[in-house]
Amino acid sequence: MTRILHIETATDICSVALAEDGICKSKKYAKEQRSHAEVITVLIQETLDELNLQTNALDAIAVSSGPGSYTGLRVGVSTAKGLCFGLGIPLIAIDTLDILAQAELCSDPKVTIVPMIDARRMEVYTAAYSNTGNPHFKNDCFIIDELSMHQLFDKFENIVFCGNGAWKVEAFVRPSDKIITSDLHAEWMCPLSLPIYSNSDFVDLAYFEPNYLKTPNITQSKKKKLLAKS
Repeated sequence: MTRILHIETATDICSVALAEDGICKSKKYAKEQRSHAEVITVLIQETLDELNLQTNALDAIAVSSGPGSYTGLRVGVSTAKGLCFGLGIPLIAIDTLDILAQAELCSDPKVTIVPMIDARRMEVYTAAYSNTGNPHFKNDCFIIDELSMHQLFDKFENIVFCGNGAWKVEAFVRPSDKIITSDLHAEWMCPLSLPIYSNSDFVDLAYFEPNYLKTPNITQSKKKKLLAKS
């Protein structure tokens, strides 16, 4: 039996799931914004406790690798790395947009799945997948406007927009399209991680970094600095 712990922290939702042979057996999540660092270890422990397992029962850790929130991704990846180093087990990295698309797979070959993660203003991190999850194009930082949406519509007939950035396309969608403003959860990683584990397609613990796609939005404090008296 293969047990893999999954960690997803790319958006405001912090979530954990444990799978046995690709089937999710336990899942936990927290919605408090900017609390990932405080809750991630609690969620992991609660997930293990629900199945009466210790960390040494794990065969691998899978982590959402981005794109997404800079701080959230750092928390998730550093936590996953720490567990892998401590337990001597491999790390699996799964593209965050692949995870979002996984939740919307369907039997209709005319459907194109376009997951969107909020990237500030009218920007989203996005990709496009067939109804079975095969990528048409991967990770892009996409500015939503009339021109870019028409270019997208010229390529794909029926689009399912999903994710926390999908609401930004409301003014442009056609009757044949659909918007699902879904949260992102670690349980959707479970069917994706097992084939990667079986193929031993692990990332290098020492050098792996999340795929941020763009630099973080770091703002300077507006408080006036106190000047030392001469």
